[in-house]
Amino acid sequence: MRRPLLLLVSVLATLALVVPGVLLVGGAGPPPSRVRPAAAAGPDARAVLADWDRRRSAAWAAGDVDALDRLYVPGSAAGRKDRAMLERWTGRGLVVEDLRLALISVEVVAAATHRLVLRVTDRVAAGRAVGRGVDVRLPEDGPTTRRVTLVRAAGEWLVAEVR
Repeated sequence: MRRPLLLLVSVLATLALVVPGVLLVGGAGPPPSRVRPAAAAGPDARAVLADWDRRRSAAWAAGDVDALDRLYVPGSAAGRKDRAMLERWTGRGLVVEDLRLALISVEVVAAATHRLVLRVTDRVAAGRAVGRGVDVRLPEDGPTTRRVTLVRAAGEWLVAEVR
């Protein structure tokens, strides 16, 4: 059991570094985020991130790599990394349920109708690795800040880049 747990912690740490999440923790929640108002034509950054993260969490819980792929611009390095991680988990018979990442702050770097660049700080707040007799609560992690570029294509916001 020690080896799968170490693998789980390792993969979770990688997961927390690859793609930002935004579902807020229940109860008191995280500290208020700092969102700079975007230009009038720009989208609501918090709403865009919340919707994207809900779709990503659902794909991870279902172990659905095709649904996960649809959240990224084709060829996105972040998308390839996220897919590879999900495939490693599902290859071991595991999925991640109830994944929640606490949004600490969001800064709009650039905003337009079809492009959004954000500086996001978040952390893993909850989740469970489930499968084949395993139901392990994921550890919380510390805050991580990334620059995330999203683009709007066919009516959906897709992640193009995460740095």
